[in-house]
Amino acid sequence: MTDTDATLVVDGGELSTLLSTLERIRRTFAWKCGGLDADGLRATIAASTMTLGGLLKHLAYVEAAWFAVKLRGEPIGPPWDTAEPGSEWSTAAGDSPAELYALWDAAVVRSRAMVAAALAEGDAGQPGSFTWPDGRTPNLRRIIADTIEEYARHTGHADLLREAVDGLVGEDAPA
Repeated sequence: MTDTDATLVVDGGELSTLLSTLERIRRTFAWKCGGLDADGLRATIAASTMTLGGLLKHLAYVEAAWFAVKLRGEPIGPPWDTAEPGSEWSTAAGDSPAELYALWDAAVVRSRAMVAAALAEGDAGQPGSFTWPDGRTPNLRRIIADTIEEYARHTGHADLLREAVDGLVGEDAPA
């Protein structure tokens, strides 16, 4: 899985802080999901049907939805363009670990390119390419913050799932 050598910015400006935080949470999420076989990616705990494989596939979808569609106004792309809404959670069990890791990696690479393209055109205040039903249009800053929030919530789920699979615990991926 993709792992950048991103150093957490602790004294930078707004945009560098947001982007380094996003990279840190992506790296932590990748570590929590990394190196598992199909059984590990399909494991559940308690009454939940959530799996690490489902989380990988869901966050690949989130990357495409927020950065391609909502930021850049581009098509969501495969496999989402033909998928039923929300199906990533249930279909992940039929995907191999290699497919799931590749899907998430490609989504992150695409999102980074989308953000770079947007920043070549403007700053973090530039509007996205969609409007919520209440008439507001989020800017790049809000899109990055919402993506961080989505990763943070699901990395918490991944913490619990991964500990149940093989006992892996910790806050940050090893350097």
